[in-house]
Amino acid sequence: MPTVTSQFLDKPIFRIISEVAASKGVRAFVIGGYVRDCFLGRQCNDIDVVVEGSGIDFALELGSKTGRHVSYFKNFGTAMLRYGPDEIEFVGARRESYRRESRKPIVENGTLEDDQKRRDFTINAMAFSLQPDSFGELVDPFGGIRDLADGVIRTPLDPDTTYSDDPLRMLRAVRFATKLSTPERSFRIVPESMESMRRMADRLSILSMERISDELNKMMACQRPSMAFKLMDEAGLLPHILPEISALKRVDSIDGRGHKDNFEHTMAVLDNVGPGSKPLWLRWAALLHDIGKPASKRFDPAQGWTFHGHEVIGARMVPKIFNRLKLPIDEMKYVQKLVRLHMRPIALVDSEVTDSAVRRLLFDAGDDIDDLMLLCNADITSKNEAKVARIRANFELVKQKLVQVEEKDALRNFKNPITGEYVMELYGIPPCREIGQLKEMVKEAILDGLIGNNFEEADAYMRVKAAEMGLKEVRG
Repeated sequence: MPTVTSQFLDKPIFRIISEVAASKGVRAFVIGGYVRDCFLGRQCNDIDVVVEGSGIDFALELGSKTGRHVSYFKNFGTAMLRYGPDEIEFVGARRESYRRESRKPIVENGTLEDDQKRRDFTINAMAFSLQPDSFGELVDPFGGIRDLADGVIRTPLDPDTTYSDDPLRMLRAVRFATKLSTPERSFRIVPESMESMRRMADRLSILSMERISDELNKMMACQRPSMAFKLMDEAGLLPHILPEISALKRVDSIDGRGHKDNFEHTMAVLDNVGPGSKPLWLRWAALLHDIGKPASKRFDPAQGWTFHGHEVIGARMVPKIFNRLKLPIDEMKYVQKLVRLHMRPIALVDSEVTDSAVRRLLFDAGDDIDDLMLLCNADITSKNEAKVARIRANFELVKQKLVQVEEKDALRNFKNPITGEYVMELYGIPPCREIGQLKEMVKEAILDGLIGNNFEEADAYMRVKAAEMGLKEVRG
């Protein structure tokens, strides 16, 4: 077997682990992602070590030898310590068996071979020996190094067994194919695995939504997340996770007049969107921005296909999706806002850009205006290059107008200069409808440009409107 001590295993901690293994009379191996990433030339500071024995006992011995603190978890049989920039996790080699109705395995002590068989993919089942007499030897019983070179995602065992035992592995296959692909080389899931996923898709129902969402978020962090959603669609997984995205695939035609493929458009927007202030959740907004289109789709003989109000319908759908996937509520509000507003800047492109319209957009978007503009810019997709160039040029005018109005009126995160407490004190009245009406009049006057966004002009305007309502001041 080849030995690969050069570069990959030159970290001092590996020699220390080797010494501890020899002193305890057990075998230890580096396994999984670190081995894979070494051959791909990727930086990796998460190191998994499998021990033929107790991973916790081994880690505690290593911690004593190195003076490092060890965190361990008896329920899982794992332990972790940090050494320099690396986080090293230890686990005892084990064999696992599953009952069909449960994701919880029956775990028994095992050998390295047993442990490699339970791994998800061949490229994650490779191991480096840390024994003194075979240090650096590659242990690769399933041809992971060959699959890595060929850009292949393959299970060590029959895929039906692998995916039935833990259905999350189907999503992990998609994620690894997406994560490891580069412009120079794409990774692919072997056909027998794709066929198995189609058969096993309903097994996703035994997984917790938290585990599914964690995989989705990792897919979103990939360079080209659209690849993950296209693979999930091809494997029949997408309807079980995000049926709202699957629904975008339907393309209707009447009298020979069709509309664009909203699924393909969404995938393009997802890849186009910039990093933003909340890159993960901005990508979620890109993914969900058009989910209201199937429900709003109408055919007008004069106009063709229309999707009027899809942004409103989509915004109403966002909370249900976030709740179902157990995604954070605070981030849901951000995504919902961007879905609701994503047509507003584009509408300004197609009409005269007035200060009032820009003020209202700034008021509604608040601090998320920059991310909204990134989303809207990504939303400009067409095979007609001249059309795209024209819209982008007009879009730049909108962005310039936003900057000018913001500098002049300071409307981002707008706060009304007039408070309810001030009105109650000035007119000696308790909380009532008139206070809300006055504040709303002031806000509208500022957004319409009738008065400036400052207390002096707002106060003067409010006093005039209050007098018209019959309110009398009790203090000057």
